[in-house]
Amino acid sequence: MPSATFKEELKERARKIKVLLLDVDGVLTDGRIIYDSKGRDSKFFDVHDGLGVYVLNRAGIKTIIVTAKSSGTIQPRARDMRITEVFADIFPKSAILDKILKKYKVTKDEVCFVGDDLVDLGLMKVVGLPIAVFNACPEIKQAADYITIKHGGRGAVREVAELILKAQGKWEELVRFYEA
Repeated sequence: MPSATFKEELKERARKIKVLLLDVDGVLTDGRIIYDSKGRDSKFFDVHDGLGVYVLNRAGIKTIIVTAKSSGTIQPRARDMRITEVFADIFPKSAILDKILKKYKVTKDEVCFVGDDLVDLGLMKVVGLPIAVFNACPEIKQAADYITIKHGGRGAVREVAELILKAQGKWEELVRFYEA
């Protein structure tokens, strides 16, 4: 059980977040990739994660996909969720951070990244709030300041969205918007 000091430190870090970086496979999806007989891939995305990203955007928090590979499935889903920007075929992922910091006029402390596997390790080590999904590999969990209760592709991103928005005092206002 996390201590009260840990919880307050986590909330303090989450209060600063202005940009959320997300991996795709294993974070926005459950990690499975399905290929049809023509070699086209399919991925499973969670609708709750999608709404989490959407409400982050409503609250003024930029969301950016940073993935080591590209897929025809990413752009349509990113459009649906109102993802701010997609960086595909990026390795090492940490190489894109300076561009993001300059473009969005933020510091490393104002960036959160959610990852699950070794290709995410470099970026996990340089952002202000590194988060691992529950089913992440041990090295990613060790580098994380928070490990989600939910699995990647099964509500972990929504969990992170709520964590950030609640820490920033924006969650209740968003809930009231949907009560109308």
